[in-house]
Amino acid sequence: MRLASKVAIITGSGSGIGRASALLFAREGAQVVVVDIHKKDAAQTAEDVNQSGGSALALQADVSNQSGCVSIVAKTIEAYRRVDILFNNAGVSSFKPVVETDEAEIDHVLGTNVKSVFFLSQATIPYMKRQGGGSIINNSSITGIVGAPGMAAYATSKGAIITLTRTMALEHAEDGIRVNCICPASIDTPMLRRALGRMEDPDYARSQNIKRHPLGRLGTPEDIAYFALFLASDESSFVTGGTHVVDGGALIARGWRE
Repeated sequence: MRLASKVAIITGSGSGIGRASALLFAREGAQVVVVDIHKKDAAQTAEDVNQSGGSALALQADVSNQSGCVSIVAKTIEAYRRVDILFNNAGVSSFKPVVETDEAEIDHVLGTNVKSVFFLSQATIPYMKRQGGGSIINNSSITGIVGAPGMAAYATSKGAIITLTRTMALEHAEDGIRVNCICPASIDTPMLRRALGRMEDPDYARSQNIKRHPLGRLGTPEDIAYFALFLASDESSFVTGGTHVVDGGALIARGWRE
């Protein structure tokens, strides 16, 4: 097993990429702390892990809140005595250009997508240092690399995650803590389906989205989970500070079209 005896905190793991990662990490031997703002979703993922023979703890928390993040780590240590992997996956989207994005929406998006990475990393790193190392994985997006018209707050938050990842990687390399981020393109998650559902013609919007990816399909939550597994495992022991694009070729296709 690739994560035997390791303890992993995964945020936003009630659905989508986080849920797929929790199930996969557990199959590979990790004890998983399932964190989600929706209590019922967190409980369901944890139950599925436990029923399949794994070990999971479900926690409901708002990760944009510093005290909530401190509590997550404290409860993890209480239950499992250590933390080896932190997957900062929780995120929200926003579909407004700069001039239409109000303060409340900026605060919500940056709070969930960026402050959560700060707060959870701050709470986790001291334990990882005492253990002699660990792996922090942050979920960004290709929009954080190239921008996204009409998604100003979201793209800003994802760009910030990339820079924060690089900074933490440099600050904690000597502590044996590796920090990487993943930049997906369109992944077939409930969040994406809700976004497409708001379009005038959801089926057409979905087909056009698929065309952005040279591999001819949307990504699956498992596509990202498997890459996160690599970064969480000792197989990536010489990998840190990376911006890892997992996008079905969408980024290079965009550059070619432009």
